[in-house]
Amino acid sequence: MKNTVLLYGLLAGLIVAAMLVINTAMCYHDENFQSSIWLGFGTMFVAFSTIFLAVKKERDSYSHGVITFGKAFMTGLYITLIASTIYVIVWLITYYVFMPDFMDKYTAHVLKEASADGSTQQEINNTISEMNNYKEWYKNPLYVVLLTYMEILPVGLVMSVLSAFILKKSSRK
Repeated sequence: MKNTVLLYGLLAGLIVAAMLVINTAMCYHDENFQSSIWLGFGTMFVAFSTIFLAVKKERDSYSHGVITFGKAFMTGLYITLIASTIYVIVWLITYYVFMPDFMDKYTAHVLKEASADGSTQQEINNTISEMNNYKEWYKNPLYVVLLTYMEILPVGLVMSVLSAFILKKSSRK
C-alpha cells in the first residue's frame, strides 16, 4: 500500500500544485483579479481521481480482488494528506516568496466587486470586516496553513469516501 499511496499522492499533489500556481498567477496579474474557482475545484477533482485508481489497483493487484471500506478509505486518506500537504507547501512558497501582497490585492478586488454589485453600505462594511479578519489571519503562518488545508482537504475526503464505497469488496465472487 505504501508505494501505491506515495505514487498516487505525489501525482495528485503535482496536479493540484501546478494548477494552484497557474490559477493564482493568472488572477494575481489580472487587474480584474479573475480566476476560476471551477477550474481550481475541477483540478482538485481530477487530481483526487487518482484515489479511485489507487484503491482499484490496491484491490485488484495486491489484495486478490478484496478490499474493505476501511482499507480503501485509508488509502484515499493518505493520498489526500500527501496531495494536500504538497498544495499547502506550494501555496506557502507562492504566497510568502512571490505574492506577499496577495491579501491586499484580493481584499481590494473583493471590495471593488461588492461596490460594483450594488451592495448596501452595511453589506460593504460587513465585507470590509470579513476581509480584515482574513488579512489578520494571514499574518500568522499557522492560520495560512489551516485555511489552505480547508480549501483542499474536503475534496479529497469526499473522493476517499466515494472511492471506498464504490470499490469495496468483502469477498471474491
